[in-house]
Amino acid sequence: MGSITSGTKRYRQINWAFFCAGFVTFITLYDVQPLLPVFTREFGVSAAFASLPLSVTTCALAVSMLFAGTISETLGRKAVMVASLVTTSILALITSQTANLEQLVVVRFLQGIALAGLPAVAMAYLSEEIAPSSLTSAIGLYISGNAIGGMTGRIFTAVMSEQTSWRAALEVIGVVCLVLSLYFAKTLPPSENLKKRPFAVRYLFSSLLRQLKDPGLLCLYGISFLIMGSFVTLYNYITFRLLGAPYHLSAWLVSLIFLVYMLGSFSSSMIGGQVERFGRGRMLFLTIGTMVFGAAVTTSRDVGSIVTGIAIFTCGFFGAHTIASSWVGSRAKTARAQAASLYLFFYYLGSSVSGTVGGVFWVSHGWGGVVLLIIGLLLLALALWKLLTSCAAAECPARNAVASLDAMRS
Repeated sequence: MGSITSGTKRYRQINWAFFCAGFVTFITLYDVQPLLPVFTREFGVSAAFASLPLSVTTCALAVSMLFAGTISETLGRKAVMVASLVTTSILALITSQTANLEQLVVVRFLQGIALAGLPAVAMAYLSEEIAPSSLTSAIGLYISGNAIGGMTGRIFTAVMSEQTSWRAALEVIGVVCLVLSLYFAKTLPPSENLKKRPFAVRYLFSSLLRQLKDPGLLCLYGISFLIMGSFVTLYNYITFRLLGAPYHLSAWLVSLIFLVYMLGSFSSSMIGGQVERFGRGRMLFLTIGTMVFGAAVTTSRDVGSIVTGIAIFTCGFFGAHTIASSWVGSRAKTARAQAASLYLFFYYLGSSVSGTVGGVFWVSHGWGGVVLLIIGLLLLALALWKLLTSCAAAECPARNAVASLDAMRS
């Protein structure tokens, strides 16, 4: 683990660099989310097909991240992250020039591959360079950048697409992200605690398999799949609900819902102090439970209540994500980049799978069906939380059983 603590100049440099990196990652990843109704009209497809420009990106991102962490151990953390940010910014510019849904999906797929070099490597970098006492706070600020980037992308594309075009919106985002990527490249200090190793496919798969033998990490990976799947499902289809009967709100007005991301940013940056006071286990239960409550509130027909439910749900999500992701970084004793890669693999796989499956529930059962899907996912997450908290860090019954089986085989 690193030795950089909060309050130092180096800590502030790293935090601001990663705030910008998180902003770029999420603004380019989710800038198309409020455009799904636009895609249904412009390309003449269903809601499920309209979600593909987002789902293929998160799916490509999930798979590619399994390799990004290991590649960063050969080429260096900073080099991989800089290449990732610059490439995805350029692809955002190309996205704005696509002529049909097929081209858009292909470019967004490539963008998902390019984005993979940042999220998993960022968590590994922070785990290696930041002192354990300051790690949760550092990751919280990075996730705040994610939240603000996601909020900005969603609102900006929704408003600008209504005023001009969605292509113009994506073009502006590409330019802004390129500038921020260059700032990241200039500001972020190189890794000091990374021990580089030659790239080896065998090492990649052996290190991934090692992480999958830890039952605590498996629970965290499952939780990441479920909370992210529920989060993206809610935001994918709430726009369809509010644009349609009986509300018929304008696109720019619906986009203002994403302002609640500011609350998510606040909750992720403040959660570190609460974890130190109450413990990870209790706070993870509380944040997932908050998501369940928020989702249930959105079933109201009153717009004010719906927005309140979304705000509650969003705060819970960012808190849960901050706790779970920092828990992975501290629990993994070796190959932290691979552990982080697996966490984010399941995280974005949940986004891809549930984000599209939610479209089926929306078409067949309306918003009530979408909420039932979300709550079902979160109840499974709470079941995994129970398994996780019953498994002690050093002595876990499931881990001991695995060790006994391994001993018998040998």
